[in-house]
Amino acid sequence: MIEQYEIELARRALEIAKRKGAAKCRVALSKSVSDIISTLDGQIDKVSHCLDRGLSITLFVDGRFGTFSTNQLSEDSLEDFIGKAVAMTRILAEDPLRDLPDAARCCKSALTGDELGLYDPEYAGLDADSRSRRALDAAVFGAKTEGFKLISEEGEYSDSEFDSITIDSNGLYCRHSETSFEYGTEVTIEAPDGAKYSGCWWESSPLLCGLDASSTGRKALEKAAAQIGSKPAKSGKYNMVVDSEVASKLVTPVLNALGGYALQQGNSFMADTLGQKVFSEGLTIIDDCHIKGQSGSRLFDSEGVATVPGPVIENGEVKQYFINTYISKKMEIAPTVEDCTRAHLMPWPKPGLKRDDILAMCGEGILVTGFNGGNCNSATGDFSYGIEGFRFENGVIKSPVSGMLVTGNFRELWKGLLAAGDDARPCLAKLIPTIAFHDVDFSG
Repeated sequence: MIEQYEIELARRALEIAKRKGAAKCRVALSKSVSDIISTLDGQIDKVSHCLDRGLSITLFVDGRFGTFSTNQLSEDSLEDFIGKAVAMTRILAEDPLRDLPDAARCCKSALTGDELGLYDPEYAGLDADSRSRRALDAAVFGAKTEGFKLISEEGEYSDSEFDSITIDSNGLYCRHSETSFEYGTEVTIEAPDGAKYSGCWWESSPLLCGLDASSTGRKALEKAAAQIGSKPAKSGKYNMVVDSEVASKLVTPVLNALGGYALQQGNSFMADTLGQKVFSEGLTIIDDCHIKGQSGSRLFDSEGVATVPGPVIENGEVKQYFINTYISKKMEIAPTVEDCTRAHLMPWPKPGLKRDDILAMCGEGILVTGFNGGNCNSATGDFSYGIEGFRFENGVIKSPVSGMLVTGNFRELWKGLLAAGDDARPCLAKLIPTIAFHDVDFSG
């Protein structure tokens, strides 16, 4: 997708920056194309075609640092743009800790962009008619329903291709290319008493053959219908099972708290935990960043540093922070990669567990299938989220619940981990399965 002349322009940008006075610099060039077919009640509602191309340059000038971007990529416009960017960087405050990463840490294997098998050549064969057929074939509006009325359906088919290169004055050259194919449906239904409920479902894949949109409408209808008659359960402590579709909500704050900026700013509830066992023995999260053909896999981060598969948290022990070059110098600790590329929470206490198995293990409690607003204090780990889901007894779902809050502290929550399933959805960037916790506070 990125053509050779554009690669040469990126290299030319490095040369211009050095000639204008930059001691070091990094250039990232990216291009993307996306097509979106939106449907409303089984009919095409909107068609969008989007193209984007841009270049960003990171400059290190006289002990100062600046990052600038442009979408004007002729050589003459780059000459003017970079000259002004260097001049602006010179008036900024000195920041001598800013630097490019050590070349020895940088990725040397991402040369074609498709080493991870994320680019589907079938993308080139798609046209307006085939995209429209895919969008319309997945619609369910007008289908026969029992016990409720389907009053609206919104669907969206999209496909895209993305290509990027990152180069720097230390000799770095990295490329990442990928395609994406997605379809999602949101439906609204009306119950016999006039109450309205919504449900949604989506599927995605980096490969066209991996996208099966045929069941999205049916699953969205099932999710909406299952909410009919929902009401708050009695306040109290319950075993909490969280569906794999939404379980990343309880993992992302932990990963964010392991990030260098939060740690350096004193805004992390995971400060001073490196090498310590702070969670349940059952919690193991690895960075599965090199799985071929899976969304979210990457060979390098935004600095060009090579990603390395391995444990982030292992048997409850914190194994790594995410520290980029700048933060490593500020905190005087060794750098790593800048974030967890593709978190994978491992099954526990045994492989093969699905949601129903975990419900049976827990016996009774609340199954959370959706989070509605709320917040997390990144410094303390305290959280409060609105939820919807189901009350279950003897491992069997009994009644829908809504209008409840779940509250707690993330460090304490993960100490009470009861089980982690083996049912993470591969289309999600974070592979988080169904998870269960002991004695969680719910209020109606």
